[in-house]
Amino acid sequence: MSSTPSTPSSPSASDPVKPEPLSFTVHHIATPDLADPSARRTLDGRIKMLLVLLACAAPVIASYFSYYVVRPEGRTHYGSLIQPSRSLPALLNARTLAGEPVAPRSLHGQWLLVNVGPAACGPACEKRLFAQRQLREMLGRDADRLDKVWLVSDDAPISGPLLQALSAAPSTTLLRVDAAALSAWLQPDSGQALEDHLYLVDPMGEWMMRFPVAIDPARVKRDLTRLMRASASWDLAGR
Repeated sequence: MSSTPSTPSSPSASDPVKPEPLSFTVHHIATPDLADPSARRTLDGRIKMLLVLLACAAPVIASYFSYYVVRPEGRTHYGSLIQPSRSLPALLNARTLAGEPVAPRSLHGQWLLVNVGPAACGPACEKRLFAQRQLREMLGRDADRLDKVWLVSDDAPISGPLLQALSAAPSTTLLRVDAAALSAWLQPDSGQALEDHLYLVDPMGEWMMRFPVAIDPARVKRDLTRLMRASASWDLAGR
């Protein structure tokens, strides 16, 4: 009786084929050769790109942090912001009381709290001059970053007692200016005269704020304190 060799039986249609699990073998991961100048340049370029992206994203990150973490209270300013600000004009024709010319640019480098008007200083003018001194002293350690300025809009003499009071340290800067040029630079609120306000000029010579006629010193001081704090990184006392 002859025998036939056995052969493996083929799977029938009823027997499902079980899939074999796949496996991966990592034999080697290439690492950059930092000794290679080209690889070093590539790495440096990527680092610089990441730094640029981070710098671009920083304001957004800061704003989200301020809004969602710090949650600052709503703030309003008391003085009227001048937008856009107005540069101190070169043709102001400023001069000392003795008639010596003064370059307007020499006023740059300090915050200026400015009173304007004719030499005949009435009660309202005297009140503004007193407010200038009071507000400067209220700034405490930042007082030296603010100068008091009176821009005199005519050639009339100033009374001796007033001059003596204004010369007391810290003295008020007194300059005679051309009235037309002054009016082209500063402007009063609607229905008010030019000399009714105190004006604020930043250290770059930009008129940027006008205070109300009947000022509240505490609220003006709050505006000034915020501005001093915001500019502390780039503005120093003295010119």
